[in-house]
Amino acid sequence: MAKKKGCNDNEFCIFCGRSADEVELLISAEHAAICSDCAQMAYEYTKEALHPSNEAIKSNGKVTGEMKLLKPREIYDFLGQYVIGQEDAKKTLSVAVYNHYKRINLSKDDDLIEKSNILLVGPTGTGKTLLARSIAKLLNVPFAIVDATVLTEAGYVGEDVESILTRLLQDADYDVAKAEKGIVFIDEIDKIARKSDNPSITRDVSGEGVQQAMLKIIEGNIVNVPPQGGRKHPDQKMIAVNTENILFICGGAFEGIERNIAQRLNTQVIGYGAHEKIEQIDKDNLIQYVGPQDLRAYGLIPEIIGRLPVLTHLNPLDRDALRAILTEPKNSLVKQYSEIFALDNIKLTIKDEVLDFIVDTSIEYKLGARGLRTICEAIMLDAMFDAPTSSKKSLTITLDYAKKKVDKFAGKIVG
Repeated sequence: MAKKKGCNDNEFCIFCGRSADEVELLISAEHAAICSDCAQMAYEYTKEALHPSNEAIKSNGKVTGEMKLLKPREIYDFLGQYVIGQEDAKKTLSVAVYNHYKRINLSKDDDLIEKSNILLVGPTGTGKTLLARSIAKLLNVPFAIVDATVLTEAGYVGEDVESILTRLLQDADYDVAKAEKGIVFIDEIDKIARKSDNPSITRDVSGEGVQQAMLKIIEGNIVNVPPQGGRKHPDQKMIAVNTENILFICGGAFEGIERNIAQRLNTQVIGYGAHEKIEQIDKDNLIQYVGPQDLRAYGLIPEIIGRLPVLTHLNPLDRDALRAILTEPKNSLVKQYSEIFALDNIKLTIKDEVLDFIVDTSIEYKLGARGLRTICEAIMLDAMFDAPTSSKKSLTITLDYAKKKVDKFAGKIVG
C-alpha cells in the first residue's frame, strides 16, 4: 500500500490507498480508515451475499400490515358483498379458510390439524376467481393467480411448476415469511387433465406430468424457487419457500364433466325406487352432484384429488342472479358506470327495462357474468365518448337507445 512519510495509517483508505484529499469522505478508526467509495462497494457486496437477488428485484408488493383472521360468518358476509348467489361455495370457502389460518396460529408442533386445500368446480363466469381474490383481500395476505395452462414439465418449453410461488413472492414484496402464509389460486386446472383414465406410458407434457410436479408444492414441502421466475439453471440463486402453510385454491370449468356425473348417477339408480330417485335429480344442474370419482374420470390423478380435500361447486347463473350482479355487489357494473360519468359531473340513470334487456341478451348468447360487461360497453361507448365534452349534467339510458347500440355491435358480442 502506498503511504506518505510522516502520515498515520488511518489517513489513507485501507482498501484503495487513497488519502483524504483524493476522496469525498474518509472514515477513520483507531488503526485504519475506509473511503466512502469502498464503503459503498462493501455494502453492495454484503447485501448481495446475505440477501441474494431479493433486494435487486423489489416489486412494491401490495400487502402491507398484519393478517386479519375473521370468523366464518364474517368471511361469508364479506363475500356476499362481491359475489351474488353461490351460497354453498361461499360457506364452504369461509369454513375452510378460517380453519386453515386457525391452524397456522395454533402454536403447537404436533401437526394435529392438516391443511385443507380447496377445489372449485363450476362453469366459466360464475365467480371462482372473484371468490379467491375477495378472500385474500379480506384477510390481507399475499395472493397470486396462476394459469395452469402455461405450466409444463421441467425441460420443456413453458413455465416450471415452481413459478407458481414466484408470483406469490412478488405480491409479498419478496418477504418469504409473509409469502408462506399466502393464498395461491390455480386457475384452469381442468386443462392439465390427462387424456385418459389410465396412467400415461409416454410423456404428457402439459397434463399428467404437470399434475405430478404439483404434488410436492400443494402438499407442503420446502421448494427452491427462482426469484425472477422462468426456468431454473445451475448458477441461479434460489429462494427456499416452505409451502406447508400456503393455502391452494384450484378452480376449473371442467367442461363436459356433466356426462361423467350423469353416467355415474344413472348406474346408481337401478332397482326398486329407481324412478323416484331419477325424478329427484336436477338434470339442469348436474354440477352440484360432482364428486371425486367424477374428477378422476375427467383426468385428474388420484394424488391431486387427495390433496384437494375440500370440494365445492358453483352453480350456473340464472336470470335473477345475473340481474342482481348488475346492481347489488359493492363493485357492480351500474355503480362503476355511475362513478365514471360522475367524474365528468354527469348523473347517469339506467332504466330498469334496460337492465332486464342486458340480462336477456347475456342469456341469449350464453355469455354469463363476464358478458354483462361486454354488453354494457357496447351500450355506453358513444355516451362515454361524448361525455367529457358535453355540457349536459344528466344522462338517461332508455330501452330503445340500448337496443340500437346492441344491434350495432351484435356481431362483436356473438363473436
